[in-house]
Amino acid sequence: MKQYIRFPRLEGQTSRQAHADLPAGTFEREMGKEGFFGPATHMYHRHPPTGWSSWEGPLRPRAFDLNRINAEHASPFDAPDVLFNQHIRLRFWRAPATMDHLARNADGDELIFVHRGAGHLFCDYGHMTFREGDYLVLPRSTMWRLECTEPTTCLLIEATGSTYMLPDKGMLGHHAIFDPAVLETPAIDDAFRAQQHENTTRVVIKRRNAISVCTYPFNPLDAVGWHGDLAPVKLNVDQIRPLVSHRYHLPPSAHTTFVANRFVICTFTPRPFETDPGALKVPFFHNNDDYDEVLFYHAGDFFSRDNIRAGMMTLHPCGFTHGPHPKALERAFVQPKPSTDEYAVMIDTRDALEIGDAAFACELPDYADSWKVKRAAE
Repeated sequence: MKQYIRFPRLEGQTSRQAHADLPAGTFEREMGKEGFFGPATHMYHRHPPTGWSSWEGPLRPRAFDLNRINAEHASPFDAPDVLFNQHIRLRFWRAPATMDHLARNADGDELIFVHRGAGHLFCDYGHMTFREGDYLVLPRSTMWRLECTEPTTCLLIEATGSTYMLPDKGMLGHHAIFDPAVLETPAIDDAFRAQQHENTTRVVIKRRNAISVCTYPFNPLDAVGWHGDLAPVKLNVDQIRPLVSHRYHLPPSAHTTFVANRFVICTFTPRPFETDPGALKVPFFHNNDDYDEVLFYHAGDFFSRDNIRAGMMTLHPCGFTHGPHPKALERAFVQPKPSTDEYAVMIDTRDALEIGDAAFACELPDYADSWKVKRAAE
């Protein structure tokens, strides 16, 4: 990895280092391309770039309380759409205690993020347990089912027409953020052999977002062995070792966990705050005009947001500036504690997202007003 030495132009009052040592009384805004990897300019403003007085039109920032999606669905394909486009489909699923069929997604790789619960996954490749905070990556057309030992809710992230891969970690090396050696695969163990039977079994298959059902006179999860380099993998958020910098607030792209066609998945986990007095200690205002940004709040204290709790989701479409809420901005350079305490899943999509009926039904309509600051003259 290399690049030419470049000399960005400076105009007026600026900082020489992004996200640090801002001119007194200013607010920084990053205008960038290619999701923090392309050319960028940092503007320095007299007012917070999110200091709007009103919003009109569909582009406004949105928040959804997915906790209000209360219905249990027997099949993951019955789970309601939250957000989607032609490359990704997000569904929120309250799983049954035991699935009475096998699921098979022929539209793309399926990623199950376990928000709450625990249990067992059985699939073509064998058996493995799951718990809260697990990512379960299932290659396209894997047959699978869950047996839940606790009430389980999941965020389902379909990579429509593509494959989940690991990000290029560049000069950090392959073992940064998480070592691939921590990834677990299913085992053909006693639990897997015990679930094999000769009873009628349905396989519910999704293709082009339509459902077909194939019925066997036996359980097709009957493998006695396998070898190869394609299999489901499991990664827990506790196994992620986030990148940190004590003098510079790293962009969200530094926390990339998985990549697929035209979207990325990042994971925010607890990390120390920056210690340099001049370094920003909250996310910087940014446009990121090539991507829609989605955050699913899993657990902890979401330090850059007000009135957000676990199980909520926000959508910041590209086309306007977004950043920390006013209360968080008050702590931009001094934090009351040494580290963050949050777990969140971020999804950046290159193509605009559509909002599903389930999301409209649990939207918090005043979210765009949460950046407003009451002025002294009012």
